[in-house]
Formats: sequence, C-alpha cells, structure tokens
Amino acid sequence: MPMMTAQQYEESLRALNLEVYMFGERVANVVDDPIIRPSMNAVAKTYELAHHPAYADLMTARSHLTGNRINRFTHIHQSIDDLVKKSKMGRLLGRKTGCCFQRCVGMDALNALSIITYNIDRKYETSYNQRFTQYLRSVQENDLMCDGAMTDPKGDRSLPPHQQPDPDHYLHVIEEKEDGIVVRGAKAHQTGAVNSHEVIVMPTIAMQEADREYALSFALPSDARGIVYIMGRQSCDTRKMEGGTMDQGNLRYGGHEALVVFDDVFVPWERVFMYGEHEFAGPLVEMFAAYHRQSYACKVGVGDVLIGAAQLAAENNGVAGASHIRDKLIEMNQLNETLYCGCIACATEGQKKLSGTYAVNTLLANVHKQNVTRFPYEIARLAQDIAGGLMVTLPSEKDLNAGATQKWVKKYFRTQPGVRTEDRMRILRLIENLTLGTAAVGYLTESMHGAGSPQAQRIMIGRKVNMAEKKKAAMRLCGIEEDDS
Repeated sequence: MPMMTAQQYEESLRALNLEVYMFGERVANVVDDPIIRPSMNAVAKTYELAHHPAYADLMTARSHLTGNRINRFTHIHQSIDDLVKKSKMGRLLGRKTGCCFQRCVGMDALNALSIITYNIDRKYETSYNQRFTQYLRSVQENDLMCDGAMTDPKGDRSLPPHQQPDPDHYLHVIEEKEDGIVVRGAKAHQTGAVNSHEVIVMPTIAMQEADREYALSFALPSDARGIVYIMGRQSCDTRKMEGGTMDQGNLRYGGHEALVVFDDVFVPWERVFMYGEHEFAGPLVEMFAAYHRQSYACKVGVGDVLIGAAQLAAENNGVAGASHIRDKLIEMNQLNETLYCGCIACATEGQKKLSGTYAVNTLLANVHKQNVTRFPYEIARLAQDIAGGLMVTLPSEKDLNAGATQKWVKKYFRTQPGVRTEDRMRILRLIENLTLGTAAVGYLTESMHGAGSPQAQRIMIGRKVNMAEKKKAAMRLCGIEEDDS
C-alpha cells in the first residue's frame, strides 16, 4: 500500500484495541483523549510531511527491499546520505512540532536489528535476519509506527537480570512452546507507546550466559493480548483538559511516555529476532544506542523554537536591542548549532556494516548525546532569563477573558504599542511549556536520560577513543622512542 496520510494514520489507531490506563482508570478513547491527543498529532506530522513536496527528499526514501517510495522512519540506511538526511529530518520535525514526535525509537530499533540479526546468523546459522526482513517488509508496506522498547525497570541495579529478587524486573521468557514463546515483564519510559502499531522489544544491557532467558528481541502488534499501557504523568498535563488554548503553551503538539506491561504475552517464532544469544545483547544495545543518540537532532529543532520564542519575548518587552540580551541569544544559537554539528558529524563519519546497513560513528554519536545532556539546559536557562518571572506568575487564560478581570490583565501586562497582551502571554506560556511543562519532558528530561544516562555515553566515549594513538602522536613530536620490548 502507499504511504499513509496523517488522516489514515489517525484512523488506523482507532482500529486498535489497546488496554490503556491513566489516573487509575481505563482510557475508553485513546485517540481523542485530550491529554494523549497532542502526542498523536505530533506523530501524524511525520505522515503529513512525507506527502509534502517541499520535504519529500528528507521525509521519504526508496526501500532497498522493494524499490518503493517509503516513509524514512521505516527505512534501513543505505548510505551516508541516508544518515545525514535522518539528522536533518529530526531537526525539521522538532522545529515543526516543538516536542518529541516519537517515531525515532522504532526507526533506530529497525536499523540496529538489521545489523545484529545478520551477525547472529553468521555465527549460529540461525534465520533471525530472514524473519526480521519479512517483518521489515510488512512495516514498510503498511507504513507502521513502531515503538522501540528497550528500557527495563531493572529492579536492584547492582544485580544482573538472573539474580533479581523479582525476575520480572527484566523482561524474560517464562515458557517455550512449539509455535512460540511466552514472555513476562515490562518496559519503562516508552515514548509514543500508545500511538504505535507495533512494539519492538530489545534487551536493555549486556548479558551473561546465566541471563539467556532475558537475551530477547521480538516484535508484536501494540494491541496484542496481555500488553497493558500505564500512562506517565507530565508537569501541567491536565491543562489540556481545561478548555482554551493559551495555558497549554504548545497548542497542538506534545509527547507521552508509558509503562508497557507484558502480562504473559505469547510471541510466535516468526516474530522472534533474538532468543538466548546472550553475547549479542550488548552489541544490540550499543548499536541501537548509537543510532538513537544521533536521533537527538530533534532537540536542535526544538531549540530553534525556544530561541525564536525568547527573541519574541525580548521584542515584546522592548529589550531586544540591549547588548546583554543580544549576547544571550547568540549564546543560545551557538549552543544549538554545536549540537547540530554533532549529529551531522556522526552521520558523515558513518560506515557500512556487513549486513549492508550504514551505521553512525559510535564515538561521535556518544559525544553528540553527551552535549545534548548539557546544552539544552543552558539554552532553557537563558530563555527563562530573557522571558522574565512573568513566565511562571501569569494569570490564566480565563482571567484574561473574564469580565471582572479582563481589563486589568490587559492593562497591566501590556508593554508597548503594537504588542497585544494576549500575544505576549502566549509566547511566555510557550517558553514555560518548553522549559517547565509537558514539552520539557521531551526537551530537557529526555535530553538528559533519553538513549541512556550521561554516564552511559561517557563509558562509550572511554571505550571508543583511541588513547594509544594519541599517546603515540605526542611521543613522536617530543622525541620519545617507543618501547618495542
């Protein structure tokens, strides 16, 4: 079938029978729920722009399986150009939505599995890559949104999976059948989970022989029997239920995370991509993490929005010409563009793997993500500095419009001729949303913890840096001879 439109995507979600809970109650209509709906709108943007002629080069690609035009989020990277376009696509969508658009995790899972299943087959003469390729073909042909599920709750983090007091703290196999396996456990912090057609499960850490039942990768329809979703809370999330638009900040888009529970779920063999090959759990985690750390190009796009909002706030206040304001905006742009340099660099330094898939440069991807754990916080701090304290002390939209208070709110929050009080308030609410509200999850907290903790990136940087070569360079220049003994 051809690529889905945004409307077709929405209708495809209505056809799912998801078991979703929020605030202690089951959600009857996931698509139209006012708290969840903005996150669905953000995903729908990835479908909408794929049909826009101006963005087709970034948003679509040719399938290496069929030759058909497909959404880039279902594509397996076939060149350096594909990796670069992925970064540019992330910035574009971050700017268009001002939030997490949730589809990167599935794309990164698909690409990582295309490499690791091939490598497992080379060692064990298994058929994982063939299974995966058939699955990928279905994802591409049906233009599916995939949730990449990696993060286990982990329980006692000082212990490996097989030593956990509760064995379900890492997702694992509890029964093997003739036609498949039964799994139990959960995946936490799952971005865009209830907006997905498919859930792609991967292990979350490197594993030992004793962890074989946890060394597991598979894919299932998101509404498979036994999968339960518990929605996570976000700051200011219930503002979406109040009516009006201003106090939400971002009028249309948002993100979400969920705890995904696998309550004795059956997985047919044809959807199993790793089972017991414990020595490949670590490489799969590292490959996925490198791809996903590149994906934080999205934060550059959201940074574009925040910088634009800070500029408007300064103009509204009449201080845009002040030298210290100009300098802060320059600093925000410098930090944001440095992030862009990182995601482009790890793409251009990518290499072709044995499977034919192109992977990013792991060292540079981790350096990029390490910067993402820092720079957005400084960009946000500067935006709050420029916005002023009114960003968090504004009266509500209802006070702006109520007969008893309207004239006072409009009078005392007016700044200069030509600037409507309403417009000033909207920009301040957007900055609040991006740095403190629901979008802060997808900008700040996700910048810190998404794709692994800051320490995880530092570990990878330590592993990938060639320190021996750096020492040799220094020794050559100062005349120290190498010890050949």
